Amino acid sequence: MITTRQLAYQYAGGAKLRFDDIDVTQGGVLLLRGASGSGKSTWLALAAGLLTPTAGDITVAGQSLLALGKVAGDAWRARTIGFLPQKLHLSSALTVHANLAMAQWAAGQAQDDARIREALTALGVNDLATRKPTQLSGGQAQRVALARAVLLQPQVILADEPTASLDDEAAAQAVALLQATAKRQGATLVIATHDARVAANLDGQIGFQPLFLGRKQL
Repeated sequence: MITTRQLAYQYAGGAKLRFDDIDVTQGGVLLLRGASGSGKSTWLALAAGLLTPTAGDITVAGQSLLALGKVAGDAWRARTIGFLPQKLHLSSALTVHANLAMAQWAAGQAQDDARIREALTALGVNDLATRKPTQLSGGQAQRVALARAVLLQPQVILADEPTASLDDEAAAQAVALLQATAKRQGATLVIATHDARVAANLDGQIGFQPLFLGRKQL
């Protein structure tokens, strides 16, 4: 679940961004919409505990993020948040399997090959485990990055512009894949996008709510 109250953030020397209050139940889907510069990436960073609000409060998976220090925040983020960035950031020097193992190491966990195989199998890419990212298609790379995002079984999945540069069919498949993965994990899904096709694919589905972001001066 995610709850915000009077949430706001101000960059040094920049305008303050104010965000509407939201309540997303565990397993729900939140769509952040808005033009470039409207605050989508800022909202995601606040939800991941990477930024501290200037004002207001945000609670994610039962944890008020205002109460977390850096060390506690890093540990909380590793076990709670799965992030699918627009630029997938897969290491070209490592195999698919090793890219996922690196996520376990970064979280302070021992390498768990069985769990890696399980995550890759769930996304239909376990047969690519020995390949390197340069040997993957764009769709395959996105599935690998999503497997990495859910590897530690997070309670919240944050996806940043997951349909950027995709055609209509691929965009619909990407949204469906995110939903199916979140449902399988029992995770809350947050998608940040300026792509109207995402809303069209989600509209009317149970647990879905949109949040339109725009610059708001305080």
